[in-house]
Amino acid sequence: MPLSPEFRDGVRIKATWSRHLLKGARDVEALVARGLVLPEDALALTRVAERYEVLVSDYYLSLIDRDDPACPIRKQAIPDKAELDERPFELKDPIGDAAHTVAGILVHRYPDRALLFPTFRCPMFCRYCFRKVALNDEPPRLREALPEVLRYLNDHPEIEEIILSGGDPLMLADDLLDELLTQLRSVPSIRRLRLHTRFPVTLPMRVDGALAAMLARHRPLYLVTHFNHPKEVTTEARTAVKLLVDAGVTVLNQSVLLAEVNDDAVVLASLNTQLLDVQVRPYYLHHPDLTVGTSHFRVSLSRGLQIVRALRGRLTGLAWPTYVLDIPGGLGKVPVDSDFVQRGLEPGHWFLRSPLTGAVVEYREPPDPRSK
Repeated sequence: MPLSPEFRDGVRIKATWSRHLLKGARDVEALVARGLVLPEDALALTRVAERYEVLVSDYYLSLIDRDDPACPIRKQAIPDKAELDERPFELKDPIGDAAHTVAGILVHRYPDRALLFPTFRCPMFCRYCFRKVALNDEPPRLREALPEVLRYLNDHPEIEEIILSGGDPLMLADDLLDELLTQLRSVPSIRRLRLHTRFPVTLPMRVDGALAAMLARHRPLYLVTHFNHPKEVTTEARTAVKLLVDAGVTVLNQSVLLAEVNDDAVVLASLNTQLLDVQVRPYYLHHPDLTVGTSHFRVSLSRGLQIVRALRGRLTGLAWPTYVLDIPGGLGKVPVDSDFVQRGLEPGHWFLRSPLTGAVVEYREPPDPRSK
């Protein structure tokens, strides 16, 4: 498999993460030029890109197996015509962030924790992203919104944990991120910081000793990364994780269960075992949300339960992520393999009990032909 010019014999030569980002593909034309999209498919995929942005780092493009049209890296990174096939039950805001938003960048859905979006930019726009609509919008500026956010946090001492998400918070320069974490730490009630990032997966050279040391100064801080497939656990990714772990940062992983990417117990077992090898604890396996333009990634709950149950007994408990579903409308996250989730009488018909309100809601999904 040919590597980008920044790689020689599979070894990364010295370059900054921003150079890799600048050399990434930002449109379908760039993907055609790299031989990753056929010219005859360009027009249809350009329509996709006009609706949902395209950005793939140079590094992540180098992981694509050009000889495999079903490459799991390709499926996550390259636009697909199926993204235009929007279904009636799909939602632009599938987990109900909008109704709980403060100053455009803070979401307070759970009593003791809140999400903060420092940016809606990413090193890669994943094709299955549950915020793929929001990422096209122009968000409020962080510096303008932060005073209101800090006032809200000081007025709500029940909030003990801030989860930085987005977008990807590591898109911020080190000094700006350090300043932001310091200001959040100045709120007396904040006990923990959590930072969700896909940089160790899609652009691991973003993580260096200086970043790791800065993050460690803000402990207790938990970094949650987002590996979906064993092919992503590369030498570069392992190096990035090691820098974080050696600095004293606790690293967890969340994956999304994606059709024809990782909806297989053997694949997930390999992924989670490799993550444990580098001291990354599998944390969540997310059932895909009902996001617009993502039906081709969707796996049924029945299929998901089959896969997760197949992991039991074959892996150490350290390698078992909690299989979770976010109830649409902001009603909270529930473990799928629990009494919060009950089957209905028909295929694809479920009842979900909100951990926040106790309300029981219907959840319907299209049948999955792979379910047994």
